[in-house]
Amino acid sequence: MFPTLYPDLFNPLLYVLSIPFLGCISLFFINNVRNIKNFTLLISILTFSASIFMYSQFNALSLDFQFCWKSDWVNVYNIYFIIGIDGISLLFIILTTFLIPLCLLTSYSAIKKDIKQYYFLFLLLELFLLLIFSSLDLCFFYIFFESVLIPMFLLVGVWGSRERKVRASYFLFLYTLVGSLLMLLAIISIYKSVGTTDYIRLTAVEFLPFYQKIYWLCFFSSFAVKIPMLPFHIWLPEAHVEAPTAGSVVLAGILLKLGSYGFLRFSIPLFPLATIYFTPFVCTLAVIGIIYTSLTAIRQTDMKRVIDYASVAHMNLIVLGMFSLTLEGIEGSIIQMLSHGLVASGLFLCVGVLYDRYHSRLISNYSGLAHRMPLFACIFLLYTLANIALPGTSSFIGAFLILIGIFSFNTTYAFLGATGMVLGGAYSLWLYNRIIFGNLSTLSLRVYSDLSSREFCIHVPLIINIF
Repeated sequence: MFPTLYPDLFNPLLYVLSIPFLGCISLFFINNVRNIKNFTLLISILTFSASIFMYSQFNALSLDFQFCWKSDWVNVYNIYFIIGIDGISLLFIILTTFLIPLCLLTSYSAIKKDIKQYYFLFLLLELFLLLIFSSLDLCFFYIFFESVLIPMFLLVGVWGSRERKVRASYFLFLYTLVGSLLMLLAIISIYKSVGTTDYIRLTAVEFLPFYQKIYWLCFFSSFAVKIPMLPFHIWLPEAHVEAPTAGSVVLAGILLKLGSYGFLRFSIPLFPLATIYFTPFVCTLAVIGIIYTSLTAIRQTDMKRVIDYASVAHMNLIVLGMFSLTLEGIEGSIIQMLSHGLVASGLFLCVGVLYDRYHSRLISNYSGLAHRMPLFACIFLLYTLANIALPGTSSFIGAFLILIGIFSFNTTYAFLGATGMVLGGAYSLWLYNRIIFGNLSTLSLRVYSDLSSREFCIHVPLIINIF
């Protein structure tokens, strides 16, 4: 399981990483606002194109990590900067490079101040996310895992939409930082006992059962906050509600996947005995999270909060499928992570469309939008159907495989997890019915245009991939 390193000039992964890096540097020399927006969008599209090229070069039959590259100049104390991907990493890299251009497009008219800094942070955020999904060293994974907090802290705190944005940014920063400190201690302990933090070498190491449990709990504290699982979910509603639309898309579409990716990449392969030992604990937490957040979503009055709690419920269902430790459950979890990244992003973009026009996210202020914005109503319906896992959508495939995996593992968990899908239909259709149908409300009586051509072009690729 020790792959051959690729030469620099023929490594597609280096191209994917170098484009946003060079874009961040080049952005300092551009001052015109329109050029800044267009240049950043071009860089993000080029990064997506490079990731598609990397996908075309990927050998799906190989079990090894591919496109590996190792830096010899960071070799102090046997810690190396090494990158590489497998099939799971590849999917999340493509998801990241696919969503970032859509985030930049939706920010064209919404962001009015500090344009250069805003677009610079998005390119920097993209670079950190790509490095997280490709890092094959625990030390550097932790560095990039925490580095994501810096641009997200600024995006929420500076460009947030309401008065509580600074408080929300501190919630985001402190919860995720404190949760990850135990993981740092575990990485240091692993380095002291094994002498390396190279992930590929660590997969061949068998830790003692006691140490596996300690390390597993340390990693769990970090990944559970990122998902988030109960009771570590408090930071997410605050961050979502206060973040700009593009920030909410990144949070729901990519950042929530870091925790489940961490479980799949590190906790399960490195500590298999501890994973089996703690599986009932994780599944119980996940089931409680599914039911609690689904019921909480029903009683929300803010559109973003409904979608936010729905996201937490979906992510807990993903964790439940992953810890069924069955092939169907894990495959379904991966598909559902990708699908949720698209569906949740589309729902937050729809909320952004309404907020840009009416400057309100209260559900009670809307009614009868089908009369004013029929195209918007159709697109919002497609996302709503995907959110409740209608057959024919990507969410149905993921949820169906997850439930099959859970059922073969434990029928009680399968029954309780399935209640989240029933409740999901309740809050999703309730939200759609309140906003789209009925008589025109006072707010909805204002004459505004339907989706613009730019907004329509943002939603088309999302809907195509969902179906």
